[in-house]
Amino acid sequence: MAQAGQIFLGKGELPQSLLLSIANRHGLIAGATGTGKTSTLRVLAEGFSNAGVPTFVPDIKGDLAGFCQPAEVKPFITERLQKIGNTEWKPANFPVVFWDLFGELGHPLRATVSEMGPTLLARMLQLNDTQEGVLNIVFRVADEQGMLLLDLKDLRAMLVHVAENADTYSTQFGNIAPASVGAIQRTLLTLENQGGDAFFGEPALKLADLMITDDTGRGAIHVLAAEKLFGSPMLYATFLLWLLSELYETMPEVGDLDKPKMVFFFDEAHLLFDDQPKALVDKVEQVVRLIRSKGVGVYFITQSPLDIPDDVLGQLGNKIQHALRAFTPKDRKSVKAVADNFRENKNFNAADAVQELAVGEALISTLDAKGIPSVVDRVLITPPTCRMGPITPAERSAVLTASPLKGSYDKAIDRESAYEMLMAKAEGNETPAQAAPTVQPPAQKSGGWGWGWGNKSEPAPAAEPERKRASSYPMPQSQRDEPQPRARAGGSNRQTMGEAIAKSAARSVTSSIGSSIGRALVRGVLGSLLKR
Repeated sequence: MAQAGQIFLGKGELPQSLLLSIANRHGLIAGATGTGKTSTLRVLAEGFSNAGVPTFVPDIKGDLAGFCQPAEVKPFITERLQKIGNTEWKPANFPVVFWDLFGELGHPLRATVSEMGPTLLARMLQLNDTQEGVLNIVFRVADEQGMLLLDLKDLRAMLVHVAENADTYSTQFGNIAPASVGAIQRTLLTLENQGGDAFFGEPALKLADLMITDDTGRGAIHVLAAEKLFGSPMLYATFLLWLLSELYETMPEVGDLDKPKMVFFFDEAHLLFDDQPKALVDKVEQVVRLIRSKGVGVYFITQSPLDIPDDVLGQLGNKIQHALRAFTPKDRKSVKAVADNFRENKNFNAADAVQELAVGEALISTLDAKGIPSVVDRVLITPPTCRMGPITPAERSAVLTASPLKGSYDKAIDRESAYEMLMAKAEGNETPAQAAPTVQPPAQKSGGWGWGWGNKSEPAPAAEPERKRASSYPMPQSQRDEPQPRARAGGSNRQTMGEAIAKSAARSVTSSIGSSIGRALVRGVLGSLLKR
């Protein structure tokens, strides 16, 4: 049914498709629980994969892992296909990469404390302004003393160091209250008890590993196991926000393309905005607005459009609205908001129709080639071709065994960083750092899914794309997996933020940039924006 350059969604008064050339204008999938949002997400992710576009999908209920298995033909599927007239439908599986922040159901997903930065970390820990100020001091001191903040034990050690030397640092940076340090330590303990410490460390995620296709040209569907993670909503939201900001920072400007370079799905999107300060919401809106020019599409999945701030909702050009039930005043407000967000169809009333939709039906309005919203249509969504349900442990194990990233992230690395340096200093035994262990890239695979680096949506770089901000690594990114000696005594052994900026601008690091430049910048695009 789908024509070239389109993803077939279903049929209403007319067949409805999503244009790939306009898919980076973002989208919304909304509707009450049990109305078909997850199936619609599957249809979109499958369409992007078939077009060679990688996607990232959180799996909150554990049923999106079924992308790796073909659908079972059941009577309701046959009946719906007949109604739609989709004669091209056939069961299919897709190239899937499983990820898990806790390393249990997929490749471990890690970032360093330094990469997360004090601003997003403060949001994750729900610190107040005073505590966030102390956290900024800790990061500043670590930068000035050349101490890497890689994992939570590094951060804990730096907090103790700053507290013990509060008189010295308070003169330079302002008051450091022991109560604030204690409060931060307690929140870190809570995060560790929730398993959050597994997220911080090395090897950190290389975004280039998200931009992959299989050897048939289909885009990888990266599935984040989020059943356990969703039990820590702030960690879940902050991680996805961090990943979105990393994509924004890392990917170059490309303008409008024939298809996106990557599509990012944000399930339970209300968590991104609940109880967040307006400044952060404003900057999320800014990132969503600007990231489309880098070829990234962002699709929010939530129950009601009212869960999304108006400024962000206004950036979502492709809208798929499943049924809403108007039982309360808030529900009725949602129904009105839905009707107001669509271009009117004279054949039916959108406010009435959204309350009458059956499971698998949706009101759809997408952008045309000129970026103009289409007239809203009442559409019966086509069934996904993958399994609509969970997979067995054996099926998951088979996918992990055939993964092109097997061996890249599975073993944690704990090289010398702030904790070890402070322990050595306390013992009066400061010695050069031990060389970091070498991490070998995974061998190309000819079996399994037929994964290979020969057909990537991006040219296979030797390392992650260059960043516009400081890395947590004390060497150029292309060398981050090689053994590195510690820098000279008394000097900084990390790449400064100024060096990272120079690398992005000049595409090479030929000289050391003064640490005063690096210390003047704030990590991460969201952090830097919030500080303006």
